Amino acid sequence: MNLSLSKQPWYVQLGLFCALSLAGVAAFYFLYASPAQAAADASLGKLQGLRLDIDRGHATERRLPQFAKDMKTLELKLEGLKAVLPEEKDVGDLIARMQSLAVQSNLRIRSFKPGTVNTRQMYSELPHDVEFDGTYHNFGLFLDRLSKLSRIINVSDINLKPKEKQDAASTITAKCVATTYVLVEPSKPAAPVTPAKATR
Repeated sequence: MNLSLSKQPWYVQLGLFCALSLAGVAAFYFLYASPAQAAADASLGKLQGLRLDIDRGHATERRLPQFAKDMKTLELKLEGLKAVLPEEKDVGDLIARMQSLAVQSNLRIRSFKPGTVNTRQMYSELPHDVEFDGTYHNFGLFLDRLSKLSRIINVSDINLKPKEKQDAASTITAKCVATTYVLVEPSKPAAPVTPAKATR
């Protein structure tokens, strides 16, 4: 049986040539072109992602001077707040200030008892039950002077009672809760423990 291509009719030869050409094109596409296109698409996607990251980095870099300026402003505000909200529980200072203001206002502190400390996220509340002897006018003067201190001292639960035995300097007994505030220091991470070397 003679299968020589040259002896076949021209249209058979043309059909075989087209079939072989299509098979070659399909093999090239599936074996080389398609994987290469997929790899190119993946690389293009990564490149676009990197460009977005670079653009975000440039935008952040342009904002760095403003961030630094804002940080300095916040640090200055924090320093100002430290005068209003001290970092340590200086109860002695609070007692001394209130005693000084009471003397200036012609009041006498009868008792000064600490209450329960309430700890918040950034600060702690330190309430104290305080009892005074004096007059309505002098107690009002005391509260006015207390409000002008740089340190925050909040006065609540005011209870005024007239005394049975009164004189010109002492007509009432005043009770209130004086609350001051302190900043809570953020807890520092514990230092890593270095294991001791075994001795031989």
